Amino acid sequence: MKLPGQEEFEVSSACENVPTEELDSGTGSGPSPNSPSDTDRGELGVPKDPLLFIQLNELLGWPQALEWRETGRWVLFEEKLEAGAGRWSVPHVPTLALPSLQKLRSLLAEGLVLLDCPVQSFLELVEQVTRVDSLSPELRGQLQALLLQRPQHLIQPTGTRPCQGSAHPREASHSEEAPLKEQRQNPLRRKLPPGAEAGAVLAGELGFLVQPLGAFVRLRDPVVLGPLIEVPLPSRFFCLLLGPSTLGKGYHEMGRAMAVLLSDPQFQWSVRRASNLHDLLAALDAFLEEVTVLPPGRWDPTARIAPPKCLPSQHKRILSQLREVQGPSARHGALAEDRYGHRPQLPSPELQRTGRLFGGLIQDVRRKASWYPSDFLDALHPQCLSAVLYIYLATVTNAITFGGLLGEATNGAQGVLESFLGTAVAGAAFCLMAGQPLTILSSTGPVLVFERLLFSFSRDYNLDYLPFRLWVGIWVATFCLVLVATEASVLVRYFTRFTEEGFCALISLIFIYDAVGKMLSLTSAYPIQSPGYPAYGCFCQYPDLGGNESQWMRTEPKDRDDISSMDLGLVNASLLPPPECAQRGGRPRGPSCHAVPDIAFFSLLLFLTSFLLAIALKYVKTSHFFPSVVRKVLGDFSSVLAMLLGCGLDSFLGLATPKLTVPSEFKPTLPGRGWLVSPFGTNPWWLSVAAALPALLLSILIFMDQQITAVILNRAEYKLRKGTGFHLDLFCVAVLMVLTSALGLPWYVSATVISLAHMDSLRRESRACALGEPRSFLGIREQRLTGLVVFILTGTSIFLAPVLKFIPMPVLYGIFLYMGVAAIGSIQFTKRVQLLLMPAKQQPDLLLLRHVPLSRVHLFTAIQLACLGLLWIIKSTPAAIIFPLMLLGLVGVRKALERVFSPQELLWLDELMPEKERSIPEKGLEPEYSLSGDSEDSELMYQPRAPEINISVN
Repeated sequence: MKLPGQEEFEVSSACENVPTEELDSGTGSGPSPNSPSDTDRGELGVPKDPLLFIQLNELLGWPQALEWRETGRWVLFEEKLEAGAGRWSVPHVPTLALPSLQKLRSLLAEGLVLLDCPVQSFLELVEQVTRVDSLSPELRGQLQALLLQRPQHLIQPTGTRPCQGSAHPREASHSEEAPLKEQRQNPLRRKLPPGAEAGAVLAGELGFLVQPLGAFVRLRDPVVLGPLIEVPLPSRFFCLLLGPSTLGKGYHEMGRAMAVLLSDPQFQWSVRRASNLHDLLAALDAFLEEVTVLPPGRWDPTARIAPPKCLPSQHKRILSQLREVQGPSARHGALAEDRYGHRPQLPSPELQRTGRLFGGLIQDVRRKASWYPSDFLDALHPQCLSAVLYIYLATVTNAITFGGLLGEATNGAQGVLESFLGTAVAGAAFCLMAGQPLTILSSTGPVLVFERLLFSFSRDYNLDYLPFRLWVGIWVATFCLVLVATEASVLVRYFTRFTEEGFCALISLIFIYDAVGKMLSLTSAYPIQSPGYPAYGCFCQYPDLGGNESQWMRTEPKDRDDISSMDLGLVNASLLPPPECAQRGGRPRGPSCHAVPDIAFFSLLLFLTSFLLAIALKYVKTSHFFPSVVRKVLGDFSSVLAMLLGCGLDSFLGLATPKLTVPSEFKPTLPGRGWLVSPFGTNPWWLSVAAALPALLLSILIFMDQQITAVILNRAEYKLRKGTGFHLDLFCVAVLMVLTSALGLPWYVSATVISLAHMDSLRRESRACALGEPRSFLGIREQRLTGLVVFILTGTSIFLAPVLKFIPMPVLYGIFLYMGVAAIGSIQFTKRVQLLLMPAKQQPDLLLLRHVPLSRVHLFTAIQLACLGLLWIIKSTPAAIIFPLMLLGLVGVRKALERVFSPQELLWLDELMPEKERSIPEKGLEPEYSLSGDSEDSELMYQPRAPEINISVN
């Protein structure tokens, strides 16, 4: 929230006296407008300042040839010149010796301080800082000539040697005030945002000086000081620290201390507004009050501290500046507003009841209609093209995997072709009509479980599956429309992390269990040979009755029913161990018995290979191997690449592993049926009414699956600006439920994993960032076109059936296992389960362990484990049809936990329910739970909270 007139102040501050070419040189928004400190300033109404680039030039070579050399530079972090290697060090957190800060303060207190100095060139600036009484005219002339020497910078544009400065003093002419060619070609220039300014620190030892000379200058109008700064930026600050020779690196360390001070946002903010020496020293004292001192002998001073992945919030420090700008009352209000890291907000407009039938749906339609044209125009960006390719491959992988598993679950009533067609039709329609078009529809684990249960029920009672499923789908659509009409989507406010983690863990375990279970059934059907047998079977050919031509005999394995839908790709062939083959008379004329690899052994090999490859490729993304572009591609497409490598290995070795079953032509997988499902088939008419009972349970599952995913995708941390559409999304799912049921296609809801992948591929980040600072997250590129194109391409992939039939099922099982392992490893629940097995001294330093007793953490985890175990037991028994009710019961269990845990404990272990969140600002927590302002962790309550469930894309 910006105060009136603040925007104009920011524009004028950022662009004041900056040449046009400098404003055009930037390539994007930089860290200054988006860093934590500036974000907090914007929220609290404190004006923001341009980014400051600081450079340290050190005087070297006394008493022989004196020269100025750049030895350090700062934006947020420090880079040191590694002269021997001819390069800059990696950015790191600067560390200072406390005496250097104290000596710097003394030198500034006794030196020259010029604020708002009206100089227009470097020559005028040198004349100002050398105009002190302690210097004789002769020394003043020598010093001016020395300061005007061109410094040496380590600038390495493409195909150019580093710029070397002259070692002989000479006066600066007008041409020398202009930036050098090497400065204009400096790659660092592209890293800095438009409007950035510079600060120069000159330090060193001079033997002809009798006493130290210190000067600090703030220019009224920033000026480009010729070749002084390696980047031709207008300079705002200039500091000179010179003196006689001393032991050690006294002036070098004082120069570093001054540079670190100027790189501190709070010190810089105060110095920009200082009116006299007292204000300058007060800002330095405020910095000293917050300095952390490391005891000597407990750390290595030569060690470099890596920058943090996320910069800490400056909220606590900015409050003092807010008091200066707006007074103490504003500071008190800010503290009351954000005492516990949660601002006391009312529910968003999307989650407020209107009190009218379909009132929420009407509001969603009106809200999204105003954005509809921009939903297509905003997609005109190169980033969307790469997102289409990425999500298309992920969607195809998902369709293949779930299509194969659905074919097994329904014994061929549905298959890969239906999975592709349903994904294309439902997904494209959803992207055109939905309230949150970034959502990707797909088959999900819980819905797949329900499909399996429904098919088993139909088979056990001799029911025609697809007609029965049609009426279930019609009833589900009816119930969902009732939920839309009554605005039931507002209940998603009660889906806290407890519910999300339970749901996510159940999905992950289903993935893992199904993948391992299918591989075990394959091993049971084709046992791995014992050590006495070779790891090969026998491929036998039998002569026909006439003896002229050969025909192939097919012998089915003992447990063939366990994998009835797997196509072994060996039509009319037998796969038997050699002894059994001999007993069948497999000795025809000529050499017609061929050894083929053991199916189970090599299927297990492919299963583990694809799983481990996916993990290894995903690890590469966060490693230090390969360039960043290569790492990102390998990490983002890990599952796709693992599948391709697994298929390549299978083809190269010529393995007779079970392959994916796909139709050879565009027609339903189940022989004898058309695309439209008959309403009754062989079922009695009353079954259309009885289908309402399983439909009620499926409606609960659809509501939970759809809305939990919607809550995760629409978190405030993603900075979505076009609003959500919970009611409209559920309405679209209901309509598509009728369509897919009538066509015999799979049922679709929002898929958490691939939807997060879609959003991640459309992240908007600052293109220019400070040295060592991660790029700032600006939001998501919200549009409809990428999803629409992805599903259109998925529809055209139906004609890839001749290629898809070569995909080994063990490879798909390996990808399925990886998806489950990656998902369950991304939630806080898994970390807390690991704590149960760790001694207290070996546990990681988690923030929740600083504020919640370990016994209470274990109790909360045990309750979650019990709920998950109960869900799994119900899912695995004949009562599995009611497990959607148990998912809904997680919300009730979470509500009951408020009687067991305090609000403070739930704040760290989970999230607060809406009623509790509103009552905290009014009542406050008990005194024993309050965070002291002097506590080392008190600043943690101002940290931004990222989404806890951030499931790996692949």
